Amino acid sequence: MIQKMKKLMFLVSSKEYEQFLADIRKIGVVHVEELQSGSSSPELQEALALADRYKHALASLDYVEENCVFTESYTMNPADASQGTALVEEIEAKLAEEVALKHKLDTVEKEIEQFLPWGEFDWAAIQRLEEVGYQVNFYSCPSKMFNESWTDEYFAVQVSELDGRTYFMTFSTERPEITVEHLTLPERSLTYYENEKRALKEELRNIHLHLYRLNNEKRDSLLAGQIENENAISLSKVRLNTESVAGDAVKLIVGWTLAEKAEEIVSYMEQNRIFYEISDPQVDDNVPVQIKNDSYSSLFEPILRMYSLPKYQDLDPTPFFAPFFMLFFGLCMGDAGYGLIIFTVSLILRKKLSPEMKGYGTLGIFLGAMTMVCGMMTGSCLGIDLNTVDWAFLAPIKPYFISDANFTLFGYSPMMVISVILGLIQVLLGMVLAGVKAAKLYGWKYGVGKISWVLLLLSAIACFGLPFCGVTIPTAINYLLYGLMGIAVLGIFFFNSPDKNILLNFGSGVWDTYGMATGLLGDLLSYIRLFALGLTGGVLGGVFNALAFDLTADMSWVIRWLPMLIILLLGHGINFALCMISSFVHPMRLTFVEFFKNADFEGGGREYSPFKMKVFNKK
Repeated sequence: MIQKMKKLMFLVSSKEYEQFLADIRKIGVVHVEELQSGSSSPELQEALALADRYKHALASLDYVEENCVFTESYTMNPADASQGTALVEEIEAKLAEEVALKHKLDTVEKEIEQFLPWGEFDWAAIQRLEEVGYQVNFYSCPSKMFNESWTDEYFAVQVSELDGRTYFMTFSTERPEITVEHLTLPERSLTYYENEKRALKEELRNIHLHLYRLNNEKRDSLLAGQIENENAISLSKVRLNTESVAGDAVKLIVGWTLAEKAEEIVSYMEQNRIFYEISDPQVDDNVPVQIKNDSYSSLFEPILRMYSLPKYQDLDPTPFFAPFFMLFFGLCMGDAGYGLIIFTVSLILRKKLSPEMKGYGTLGIFLGAMTMVCGMMTGSCLGIDLNTVDWAFLAPIKPYFISDANFTLFGYSPMMVISVILGLIQVLLGMVLAGVKAAKLYGWKYGVGKISWVLLLLSAIACFGLPFCGVTIPTAINYLLYGLMGIAVLGIFFFNSPDKNILLNFGSGVWDTYGMATGLLGDLLSYIRLFALGLTGGVLGGVFNALAFDLTADMSWVIRWLPMLIILLLGHGINFALCMISSFVHPMRLTFVEFFKNADFEGGGREYSPFKMKVFNKK
């Protein structure tokens, strides 16, 4: 549900302006309207840049905490926001040192790699040979290309052979004319570079230890500084969105507040004799949005936010798509065993997650429970088709499984027909919401067209569908249904666009009828994916079960259980992952495309974000 908002306008003298900002920030219920979109100030740009630096510094500390192992222990100091910027600079300096050391380490490791085929030797001895007129050269070539004649001609000495290449040295008074790779080795010994490598690694460890200590001693100060900078950003934005009136003598601020919080801010204005106006939002106002739902529907708000928040004048679709999404997820997974896994893991995680994340654990519990229900309804558990097994305890319930083995609907698989019926219900609900929305925004006449389609479809289904299913309709009811269809047709053709004349209205109705006839069929066929995905997951699970048992059939049970278990875990792991992806993606697709389209839901709302002081709270 979208909460009611009130529009506020304040006129404050320049002398009282700073105190006024401090007061409304303390109250913390006013969302300041953005009046200078895209504008900025040096102070705001500096604070935004500092915000990015804070994020990078904290991310670097997290990386060190997670990837470096230290046994040292430290005690966290009390939070001091004034140290925040200095800590960021200290971390950045250490990170710059780390980058420089890593570059040096890369260079040293490359030099060590060059030495590996040659091992340790004395460069001084080489220099003494050169002083008496001999040249020492280093070469590398594919082992097949090494010419034994070089041994006699140039005193070539094979030093090592690695990865099919021969490394050799020559001793001669002139540089040999050998068409192979000539190598230039680093000027110091292998021992020197290995010592250099150890020293660089020790320096890197000291840097990481320093960052580790900062994270364990002064992280709270860093977080407090980050929050103080965020407060500076919000204050700069409010100042930027304040208009000067009467030569900067008066400041004009426009904002929004929740209707239930309006009394608090109005009371402040009255006490301090500040001029204000409070009014209801107009249709063309870009009102910030805050949604508030019951404990069940609120679990699905993150899914709505992946699409967009509704606009203030729109309807919040969350309570309407939430039960459908849960049911669609269960049908796509379609396996009671997988549902039990989701349910159990979510139950365990919910106890360990932070209060902000517990909602995701609760959502997983609901989705897992629905998957178990759908899996038992269709007779599928861990890839086992329960219709085909001879387990005595299943005998009483097997006739009630919704499967082709038990019955068909109109000659089709029952789950395929049920999927289309569920799609029809959701599409019709979307049309009703579209009609209610149009009536709410523009008047009852604008909602007649959508509601008429719902009335026509329901009446036609009852009039022609029930007899097809063998249900006899009394003559009076039949005439009533014909009458309702006639009324619906009038609504479709003459209330499609109430603001136009009769001929244009009728033409719009004809075009809308064409769009409905073609679009509705496509929308309903999209819901067959619920049946197809559930069937696919069950079939794949059955295939992995068959592979596990058939491929190990010739083995004794002493050793058979291990490869069978590996195949089952690997196969069902892959199948479970694929089912999880499809069970989120396709219900979201049905919600975002079919349902939102028929409900005329476009989104585009912006979050209600009141101007208030953030305070660091140690967790």
